[in-house]
Amino acid sequence: MNGWRVLADRALKRLYLTHKRSVQDYLTRKLRDPVLAADLTQDAFVRIAESGRLDTIGNARSYLYRTAHNLAIDHVRKPERRYTEHADDERIANVPEDIPAVDDTVAARQTLERLHDVVGELPERTRHVFVLNKIEGLSYAETADRLGISESSVQKHLRMALAHAIKRLKLQ
Repeated sequence: MNGWRVLADRALKRLYLTHKRSVQDYLTRKLRDPVLAADLTQDAFVRIAESGRLDTIGNARSYLYRTAHNLAIDHVRKPERRYTEHADDERIANVPEDIPAVDDTVAARQTLERLHDVVGELPERTRHVFVLNKIEGLSYAETADRLGISESSVQKHLRMALAHAIKRLKLQ
């Protein structure tokens, strides 16, 4: 087995050990069927393993959750593919659009801009920890490893970042 394959296998094992339970819990909440959730969780890891792309994926956790989510959607849609009722143009025209209201979009954008500004006020190391953990989805251990600090330092920086964000957002 070549070196890249060994590294990919280790990365897949680490991903599995770190996120299997949380992905399965996520799918159980979505599908309300723990047995199906366990099957789809396993399928998600199999898909990632078979793709052979784990080493090229920027955020493996997000990719894993997206794969699991897509598998759940595929599973739910399967029965719908078997029977499709004919819908005339009038019925189709009366289907509400699935887009947020303009007010909601503006409010969400303003909130995101405020949060961006608040995160920008953080000290560089604290900001980096926050972005890696809360935005990119890395675990404490992965964040610590990436930055060359301890997990307790990661937790300390996150506490500082969250306290700052809560304080600043309450003032606005």
